[in-house]
Amino acid sequence: MANHDIKAALHYHNGTKHPDGYLMDPWHSYDPMNHPLLFKTYLGLEPIPFPPAPSPSGVPTLSAISRQASATGTDRVPDLNTLSSVLHFSAGITKRINYPWGEMAFRAAACTGALYHIELYLVCGELPGLEAGVYHFDPAVPALRRLRTGDYRATLAEASGDEPAVAQAAAVIVYSDVIWRNSCKYQAREYRHAFWDSGTILANTLAMASAHGIPARVVLGFVDESVNRLLDLDARREVSLALVTLGYAQEPPHGPPPTPEPLSLETVPISDHEVEFPAILEMHEASSLTDKAEVESWRGSVPVIGFPSPTRPLVPLDPYPDDGMPPNPIETVIVRRGSTRRFSREAITFRQLSTILQRATRGIPADFLGPSGETFSSLYLIVNAVDGLPSGSYVFHRDQQGLELLEEGDFRLQSGSLGLHQALPADASVDIFILADLDPVLERFGNRGYRAAQLEASITAGKVYLAAYAQRLGATGLTFYDDAVTQFFSPHAEDKSAMFLVAVGKRAPRQLIEVETGR
Repeated sequence: MANHDIKAALHYHNGTKHPDGYLMDPWHSYDPMNHPLLFKTYLGLEPIPFPPAPSPSGVPTLSAISRQASATGTDRVPDLNTLSSVLHFSAGITKRINYPWGEMAFRAAACTGALYHIELYLVCGELPGLEAGVYHFDPAVPALRRLRTGDYRATLAEASGDEPAVAQAAAVIVYSDVIWRNSCKYQAREYRHAFWDSGTILANTLAMASAHGIPARVVLGFVDESVNRLLDLDARREVSLALVTLGYAQEPPHGPPPTPEPLSLETVPISDHEVEFPAILEMHEASSLTDKAEVESWRGSVPVIGFPSPTRPLVPLDPYPDDGMPPNPIETVIVRRGSTRRFSREAITFRQLSTILQRATRGIPADFLGPSGETFSSLYLIVNAVDGLPSGSYVFHRDQQGLELLEEGDFRLQSGSLGLHQALPADASVDIFILADLDPVLERFGNRGYRAAQLEASITAGKVYLAAYAQRLGATGLTFYDDAVTQFFSPHAEDKSAMFLVAVGKRAPRQLIEVETGR
């Protein structure tokens, strides 16, 4: 099915809704003791270890997530030390916890089910401390393993239709999805998670690039088969999702791009058996770009998303001033971050909420968004406990930096119901629902617009995570009853689709968690 036939995206989206999407098997069961291997391990490839300790940037988190370095026309080339920092704090192991059933290695960014199905690859020219090549990032060591020798940046430039940021990049990170590693639990809904989980990683990547003064840009417009071939992926099991360009090189690679020959590299099997979910493969194929013409048509105008003017006076945000922000460095916050397992129900301050909203929504450098802060996403909130703000439902007016009260009331019970009857959203101080109007996005970008809408929402959610933890709050991403969310915020949210839910609040003391969970 071609990218422009948007019935595929609507079929997939509607078929993977909770509670009874027709592409989901209600009798599916998942055995957590029999989950797939959570690392991609190449056999016979020697690791290239990272420097012992990546140099900290010292940049405050709230600055790193809300600004980006710009290409200035002069070389800005990351060295191995900088790359190791970006990769480690994007998807590396930040903590290990021993449980009765064994050790669990937690990564730098949140992931559905802690199944870590997103892999990172690096394509670079000659860099200080690293030869030109195509590499796989192995977080278990941590190290790089070289898959190809030589400069293949031109291959990515050609695949992206000569996207300027790719053509001039010093390095490019490619994010891929190992399908079975997540679909084993979540079935066909896995393809949503592919962008949810790559998006939270991308939020870290962009923040780390910003902290090191490295220009970065998210690129979704590329010929899928070309990128998969470069990485030597079996596209029925693992597919490329997104590119992020790093740095700027005045001299792009010269000459025609080299032809990537098949590698047939052996890896450790992640499971004794794998089950394909046809809906995932069909949606991925339907949203794939097949040639340069399709990629070039991807770039250009951004769809105009209508947003109703406020009908009530706005509550203006009251964030920390630039010189009064919490100073916690980005690396410290990423290490401290985790998905909160219980909230205390205590109130957070309006200043804390304002800072989260302001800093997490300052734009994303991406080929599907314009340079003026365009967005597909709308933020709707259920406020349960925020000092100085009445409890109720709200919509965030990004352009006016204010909150509009939709309905006042105590909606803790509804929060829990919308969040799949879980305690976390009911106990949170505030629940932030990210919704998108899919119709204009799909009309402009085709099925691939579905990838873009999911990814933009998840990058924003990743920034919310970091902004919350920068203020020593807790946050966790949750799933939801799709249509019930839209209905709850309607008529304002009529025709919008729920993309992501982040619950934010004060974390319950660990002693309380351990007593109540018997751990």
